[in-house]
Amino acid sequence: MRILGREPVAILAFIAVALKLGSAYGWDVSAELQTAIMVFLSCVVAVAEAFILKNGAAFAALVNLGHAAVALFLGLGLHMTAEQQAIWMMVIEGGIALVVVRPQVTAPIAALKIEQSSLVKAA
Repeated sequence: MRILGREPVAILAFIAVALKLGSAYGWDVSAELQTAIMVFLSCVVAVAEAFILKNGAAFAALVNLGHAAVALFLGLGLHMTAEQQAIWMMVIEGGIALVVVRPQVTAPIAALKIEQSSLVKAA
């Protein structure tokens, strides 16, 4: 079922970010509830992206699952500074881009002449 095209993902992502920021900056909730909110919303957005989007869905969904994993580890007692969290998210996003995105894209350069022919005849 298509509702508003890609908009449900953008709307869910905006709500997730707004609630995460609210819980981090002033919304008086316990650390456990904040963790539950962050993990749940990241997972909901990941699932929505996987089902709604066509191009880039795997990358987007895996990145949000990475967000959920970091939030879960923080909620379970892992102590990291904001800088360390940002570094881990860059590592997650970079790794996912290398594994998921790189094989699916083609460089915008002309192919080399040697790549355009072969000494072996096609069967």
